[in-house]
Amino acid sequence: MNERPVAMITGAAGGIGGETAVCFAERGYDCVLLALPSDDLEPVTNRIEQAGGQFLCCLGDLTDLDYAKSAVEQCMATWRRIDVLVNNAAWREIITMRKIELASWEKTLRVCLTAPAFISRWCAEQMEPQGKGVIINVSSIQSQMAAGISPAYVAAKGALDSLTYELATLYGPAGIRVLSVNPGAIDTAMGKDIAVDQQQTTADKIRQASEEMIPLRRWAHPREIARSIVMLASDDASYLTGTSITVDGGWKQQCSPYPIKHLQLPDEFPAE
Repeated sequence: MNERPVAMITGAAGGIGGETAVCFAERGYDCVLLALPSDDLEPVTNRIEQAGGQFLCCLGDLTDLDYAKSAVEQCMATWRRIDVLVNNAAWREIITMRKIELASWEKTLRVCLTAPAFISRWCAEQMEPQGKGVIINVSSIQSQMAAGISPAYVAAKGALDSLTYELATLYGPAGIRVLSVNPGAIDTAMGKDIAVDQQQTTADKIRQASEEMIPLRRWAHPREIARSIVMLASDDASYLTGTSITVDGGWKQQCSPYPIKHLQLPDEFPAE
């Protein structure tokens, strides 16, 4: 068995996923990186190597559960252990329930809920004999706030939080902790898709409007979310399980999103 702990991260090429992998490597972990075949993992793997870590890249689409299961099997064949799983991968479409297509709905739930559920199961099967492990689901403050512009994503993230509580109850006796991290606005590619096909000036207005509703008056850097994830996976959080940790700069406490929705989808949300 590998002496170094191992962290598996889905969506590892993205802002939060990549920073999370690097943060784990800086703390002595080796990393299993799940990403799409079209993703460029080299910037992440270079930083992992610079931090002294090793990595295993598993490329595929999380809508294919056979790929997800094979990634767990590859990890066990390579290092014979999984200490931390971070279910970070996500997909969404900015659209209302009036217009969303079934294919978009099903893809969102497949990536944001079904894949995390079964990867958690397969990783937990490896963690149980070890007597410990941590599963962290990257959810969203949208799991607790109605936005009106991304129904499948909101539904999936709400269910992901519920899954967190369910798995914490199931696997707690085996020493496995399960938590959700609920970020707010993050300076990532997904965070910047807020304007759909609008012009950059509209995107800038949306960002400014959201920042004015965040007490800290800014979006988070993905590394700030990554550090929260790594802390929760550490022994410093050894008695935390079955709960959601909000990391949003205080946004959830004073969000009034209608002005933002008007900028995103003006045809459906006319000016008040």
